[in-house]
Amino acid sequence: MPFIPHTKDDIQQMLATINVTNIQQLFDEIPKDLLTADLSSLPPGITEMELMREMRECANQDAGLQCFIGAGAYEHHIPAAVWDIVGRGEFMTAYTPYQAEASQGTLQLLYEYQTMMARLMDLNVSNASLYDGASALAEAILMAVRIQRKHQSHRVLIPRTLHPYYRQVIHAIVSQQNIELIEIAFNEKTGRTDQKALAAFDKQEITALVIPQPNFFGVIEEVDLLTDWAKTQNAIAVAVVNPLAMALLKPPGQWGKTGVDIACGEGQPLGVPLSSGGPYYGFLTCKKEHVRQLPGRIIGRTVDAEGKQGFVLTLQAREQHIRRAKATSNICTNQGLLVTASTIYMSLLGPEGLQQVALASHHQLRLLKEKIAQLADVKILFSSPCFHECVLQFKTPVKKILQTLATHRIQGGFNLQPGYPELGECLLVCVTETKTSEDLEQFVRRLREAVSAVREVCV
Repeated sequence: MPFIPHTKDDIQQMLATINVTNIQQLFDEIPKDLLTADLSSLPPGITEMELMREMRECANQDAGLQCFIGAGAYEHHIPAAVWDIVGRGEFMTAYTPYQAEASQGTLQLLYEYQTMMARLMDLNVSNASLYDGASALAEAILMAVRIQRKHQSHRVLIPRTLHPYYRQVIHAIVSQQNIELIEIAFNEKTGRTDQKALAAFDKQEITALVIPQPNFFGVIEEVDLLTDWAKTQNAIAVAVVNPLAMALLKPPGQWGKTGVDIACGEGQPLGVPLSSGGPYYGFLTCKKEHVRQLPGRIIGRTVDAEGKQGFVLTLQAREQHIRRAKATSNICTNQGLLVTASTIYMSLLGPEGLQQVALASHHQLRLLKEKIAQLADVKILFSSPCFHECVLQFKTPVKKILQTLATHRIQGGFNLQPGYPELGECLLVCVTETKTSEDLEQFVRRLREAVSAVREVCV
């Protein structure tokens, strides 16, 4: 199909039809500071060759760095076979599998993915992915509201131990739909959701309770107590989990007496590289009784007239297929290529391999905490058990410590001060199975030097 651009007369005729004088008026709802990106770092009139060189130099800034940042995106070893297979044309260029007879390979892969995720969460049903973990949680909340449609009000309890970026995203997506998001405080000694703060909502009408595991601080939450509390309030229990951690910890389907209703999260730890910021994908699973409220696609296995196995799009309650007002979501697109990577990753490692990765990551964190405990002016903040992340508290500005570590090509962690000012100068540090004993020794040595150097400057 040839591309034929609109002429100026065409554009003016279309604008006149809708009583608009210029194209910019079509975007007047967008804040001015978001309309254009700041490209002041690039000279005007730059050529394609010069731009490509600039981009390569920017990309090289991430190369060879020791990364101790987690905060929802994690560095794990990915077997070479994963992306070699993902790069095959059948997967790389595949389109949405609307025609089952021409898409059996893609449909079978998505079916296998759903099966693996459902088993990992110990729940009945999984969809075929969403944009990312944050939007998956927003969809889970909207799903909970539909399940609780008889409620007079829609109040959802959100622990402050949930990722601050997730809290921002769900507020942006659901706050205009008469859904009240109520933040629940955490205990400053344990780093867990405060049970006393939760008790203030006893016998009130609550639509859903969000339960992170591990929480943003890396702390293991008391998920059994939280899930059972939600059930006593007739609230939907929504788990937000690190899927890799579920290979080691109790899965959401086994929390409390009856398990959670919905589990979601970010799938990036399962075979997706960091890639300087994405793309990622979100997963969403639930109990079978809620399947009709689950957004996105669900792939099913069946047999044809000859008794041969086949795969089909069983449920796809999207606006492309049904009336928009009846659709469960309008943003439930499938991140198919990344799901392909996760399916291959989980297939190669298997249950024991996933558990070994999680155990190795946890072991490395324990080693790091032992070494950091010997440092002066550095405190491990929370007393609760953690999974491959922990919070360090300093007497000197964390921002300056990170800047000093960066001069040694070390990404030292995630600064918690902007999101949790009540904690003071705190740093969220992550280690996975990719770190060696030498890496940990170097990090602790450089951290000691950075703290000392910043303290001298501040004094």
